[in-house]
Amino acid sequence: MNEQLFSLQPFPSENLPPNVQITGTISRNHHQLAISYKLLGELTEIAIASPSDTPSRKHELWQDTCFELFIGIKNSERYWEFNLSPSGDWNVYRFDGYRQGMQEETAFTKLPFCVEQSDIFSLTLDVDLDKIISTNQGIEVAITTVVKQKNSLVSYWALAHKGTKPDFHLRNSFVIEF
Repeated sequence: MNEQLFSLQPFPSENLPPNVQITGTISRNHHQLAISYKLLGELTEIAIASPSDTPSRKHELWQDTCFELFIGIKNSERYWEFNLSPSGDWNVYRFDGYRQGMQEETAFTKLPFCVEQSDIFSLTLDVDLDKIISTNQGIEVAITTVVKQKNSLVSYWALAHKGTKPDFHLRNSFVIEF
């Protein structure tokens, strides 16, 4: 297992929330991928959904504050987008290529993750990649977050922004390799 630290950078914009940082860790151990996000700063300015009693699979979670993870198979166009809402709602989409062939990934019927909030908001996910990728396949990962402020301004955070506008689907921004 090789754990890596990360720090997300905002796409340059006037919509940035004050004094906010997004950091965390990611690791892969055979077929298990573990990621932990930490949202730090003036969280009172951020629209963070309240935990749901019945979290479920939902569409368009990126319309609000949403933690995202993109996993691509090395030397392949195929990739997956994981969307994780602070409410506990989630979704996983499979793509055949850049924004092509988007389908809900049915290999996952639930995606339990842990959310904690105090002065720091944290979200932790352990996912079994064996459902979509064989243990010996190399993967490329992009870690991203959409941050919506209470005043409705939105900012886009990622390990790398390779385009002229925020676009989490660009494969050259999948910069972590396992």
